[in-house]
Amino acid sequence: MSFGARALIRLGALKHNLEEIRNSAPDARVMAVIKANAYGHGMVTVAQQLDNADSFAVARLPEALLLRESGIDKPIVLLAGVVTDEGRRKAFENGFELVVHDVAQVEILKRARGLAGTVWLKFDTGMNRLGFPPEAAPRLIKMLRQSEVVNELRLMTHLASADELDNPATEKQLDAFETVTRDFDGAVSIANTPATLGWPQIVDARERLGFSGDYWIRPGISLFGVSPFADKKGSDLGLQPVMQFEARLIAVKPLHAGARVGYKGAYISEAETTLGIVAAGYGDGYTRHFRSGTPVLINGRRVPLMGNVSMDMIAVDLGQAATDQVGDLVTLWGDDLPVEEVAPWADAIPYELVCGVMNREASEVIN
Repeated sequence: MSFGARALIRLGALKHNLEEIRNSAPDARVMAVIKANAYGHGMVTVAQQLDNADSFAVARLPEALLLRESGIDKPIVLLAGVVTDEGRRKAFENGFELVVHDVAQVEILKRARGLAGTVWLKFDTGMNRLGFPPEAAPRLIKMLRQSEVVNELRLMTHLASADELDNPATEKQLDAFETVTRDFDGAVSIANTPATLGWPQIVDARERLGFSGDYWIRPGISLFGVSPFADKKGSDLGLQPVMQFEARLIAVKPLHAGARVGYKGAYISEAETTLGIVAAGYGDGYTRHFRSGTPVLINGRRVPLMGNVSMDMIAVDLGQAATDQVGDLVTLWGDDLPVEEVAPWADAIPYELVCGVMNREASEVIN
């Protein structure tokens, strides 16, 4: 039995979540976003299980190549595109779809010859990150449709504030994107996780945006059972957590009132209690930013973190009458302790925590 922190990955929950997402947008095609090692859940394992997705999206070429080398034959979209001629060649050789968001990437396509592929032309409608201004659309669309290395052109944008359901910025972005998509006769993508689960007018955006091709949604964090909304948990949206992050107690001993705990004696016990040491720390992805009071779950009850997180272990207050024993399982987040609840204790977002799992001990995958 391993004592160190590990992630338990539940494939049944993963498939359930994809089905829930499809039900939220029944007329859309699904581009499952599995970048950053599938948000810490294991990219290849996740891709192998999501056979009902229409395509996958990753950030970078090495991620896409790993999927191909692992036998994943679905379409794969490179969300950041490529920045070299060699990258373009490798991408099209492997059937990857490129997002083009910068003039330098357009130049790569203009001088390219030979292999052709699908291109997603990205527009900046208010995120102010990647993409072209909407007013550049007519020129760019014409240019790329005339390119011998672009066999299909599609359009996309990214929403900056869709997780805030009362934020008018999303409607403004829709208005801006409509100037690009109106009368476009190809595929379009706009809806990320919060747009898919919180904005019906975006899920049914074909008429609003005025295009006639396929409509693609791009779910990410929701695939893994995590809510993108600050005031909701995944379970509120019908989702199931895919990751259970857990470790075990490796020491139990009495702690006197006034005793200092951990590095720098950052925590002082206010009363006689029982100290528990758990084999999880920032070397496992349990961030040092967690502060005293952060809950962990042991034997059906929540107990608080005491003091600073160490590289390999944390201290928790088991309570004066504790009967917990070395070897008992501790849930850091997962069932009955959602990552959405834990994240604020580190001034973090759930995405950050699940992506940060280090897998010093191999994840266990179950159905």
